[in-house]
Amino acid sequence: MKKTPFKVALLISTYKWPEALQLVLQSVLYQSRQPDEIIIAEDGDDTRTAWCIGDFKKLHSIPVKHVYHEDRGFRKSLILNKAIKEIESDYIIEIDGDIIMHRNFIADHINAAKTGYFVQGSRTMLTEWKSKLLLKTRKINRLHPLMKGLYSRFNAVRMPLFSSFFKVDPYSSHNVKGCNLAFWKGDYVKVNGYYSGFEGWGWEDYEFGERLINVGVKKKRVKMAAIGYHIFHPLSSRANFVPNELIYRETVQFKYTYRPNGYVEA
Repeated sequence: MKKTPFKVALLISTYKWPEALQLVLQSVLYQSRQPDEIIIAEDGDDTRTAWCIGDFKKLHSIPVKHVYHEDRGFRKSLILNKAIKEIESDYIIEIDGDIIMHRNFIADHINAAKTGYFVQGSRTMLTEWKSKLLLKTRKINRLHPLMKGLYSRFNAVRMPLFSSFFKVDPYSSHNVKGCNLAFWKGDYVKVNGYYSGFEGWGWEDYEFGERLINVGVKKKRVKMAAIGYHIFHPLSSRANFVPNELIYRETVQFKYTYRPNGYVEA
């Protein structure tokens, strides 16, 4: 495979679900193009997660770093900032610890990478019963768009030649999802990364995307490529949904490009 002119890091965020993380890491081994490094950002300090990562390290030679902190509630933005400080690569592909990657996931993201853009990949949803079956059998190599147990089936279809037919507003931060997102580390640093002032679940991805757009980095959406299969889980608490939304709306209104309490301060 042709060598790319930049190095690529796979950033995986996780919280107390090593069974799902194990499937995600298994999907790394199947990739047609391996990342140059893997950084696992654990929003807590679960011993089982450390064991899972330790077992994975025995299977290959890709450099793996495990960054974690004390479990004090939902602090995903903070741990991502801490983890990205450890990244040496130029380009970062970020996924959640419940996203099983298509075999060409990394390769598709590399092909979509472009200076001046951040990239949103595609996500298809596994049903609850299908997720439970996968967690039991671990047969992730049998995932395909025609199988039973999929929501948003169209998002599981990989036909990269048709990706260019799908257009998205490059200046809209709506629907930015950190579960399948790619960006240049230099752009991340420029906007001071994720805002660590969010408390609880919600809006940190949108707000980060908005600051990237405000600083001149456009959004690119990849359809029919860079596919991730999302393992079903119960919804996180929405207790701080409204206060977090207000932070995002503030960034939109005042066109913020930088917020304190982010990457530099982590």
